Amino acid sequence: MNSRRIQELIQVHRDGLLKDVIPFWMAHVRDPEYGGYLHYLDRDGSVYHTDKSVWIQGRIAWMSALLYNDVGPRPEWLAMSRQGIEFIEKHCFDTDGRMFFEVTREGRPLRKRRYLFSENFGVIAFAEYGRAAGDQRRIEKARELYRLLINYVRNPHLLHPKVIPETRASKGHALAMILIATTQQLRKTGDDPLYDEIMNASLASIFEEFMHPEKKALLETVGPHGEFLNSPEGRCVNAGHAIETAWFIMEEYRHRQNPVLLEQACRILDWSLAWGWDKEYGGLLYFVDIEGRPCDQYEHDMKLWWPHNEAIYACLLAYHLTGRQDYADWFERLHAWAFAHFPDRQYGEWFKYLHRDGTVANHAKGNRWAGPFHLPRMHFKCWKLLEVMLPNAAKP
Repeated sequence: MNSRRIQELIQVHRDGLLKDVIPFWMAHVRDPEYGGYLHYLDRDGSVYHTDKSVWIQGRIAWMSALLYNDVGPRPEWLAMSRQGIEFIEKHCFDTDGRMFFEVTREGRPLRKRRYLFSENFGVIAFAEYGRAAGDQRRIEKARELYRLLINYVRNPHLLHPKVIPETRASKGHALAMILIATTQQLRKTGDDPLYDEIMNASLASIFEEFMHPEKKALLETVGPHGEFLNSPEGRCVNAGHAIETAWFIMEEYRHRQNPVLLEQACRILDWSLAWGWDKEYGGLLYFVDIEGRPCDQYEHDMKLWWPHNEAIYACLLAYHLTGRQDYADWFERLHAWAFAHFPDRQYGEWFKYLHRDGTVANHAKGNRWAGPFHLPRMHFKCWKLLEVMLPNAAKP
């Protein structure tokens, strides 16, 4: 990848972030009446539903504070983050310290789930906002919430199980994955021995339980000790999740400089690209059964925005760290397919849900799961990494 191409890509991702994605959300997502964010946005940015996902409240508060900290101290970005933080504090916590999954526009609780993802997004939101605002109380709130969620991780009996474990015990990859990312974010506020403890345990779980070299796959669901489950759930690869995990581990390699981490991350990336890439239509399939059997998920062959966001950055980072040309080739292949199919040329931002052939399946820009998170994070991280790569790049 020569310097001219890197300069082109810097402009693509910097402008994609600052001239497309962030302006779209800044113009439409703020709730001026009740606080927080109205994130159920149609193609043109109009609001089509007013309930509020706690995941999305935390993600937007985090993203806005990240921009303030790492792009530039624009007051509107700090204000955007504060709007989410204040709504979360006031409306998104239950009396037991855990967080809701969904609330009404006014902040009345609607749903609370057995998973700990709302809490993870709460941690990164409070931590990043605390750094941006110089607000030690919010940083302490992030640390307190982290300790609470770790207590639930260590004592899973405190949460209602998805499946009766006496009949069929299993564990999912997502928790170990998100704990790596959350711990990396919280670590920016200061060190704590607990962070290394959780990081080491999460990495070990991925390497020893979810990575199955005999299948050449990182599996989404395994038995309680990493056993292969010969069922649709146990045979499932979610390429986007696995690839996201791969770059989280690469970032940990950058922090620790332990070559084993890079080696394992690249294995996960290689396997997952091979499973996920659609040889007929291009792009990444959402779910794949590793034995070619029917998937449980009816959306298995759709093309979603976020796996492509994760894969684009993962391949760029892998190329930077290893120099392997195949990662540069994968980056260009994924980049070309995604930018040919997802961007909305009329209203801006990206479509989120495509049919297998790349045609648009749903016009929503935001919903319970989709908001300004994966896409702006990809733009931001690619932009900043490309700037690191530029001084050492070959001339065209």
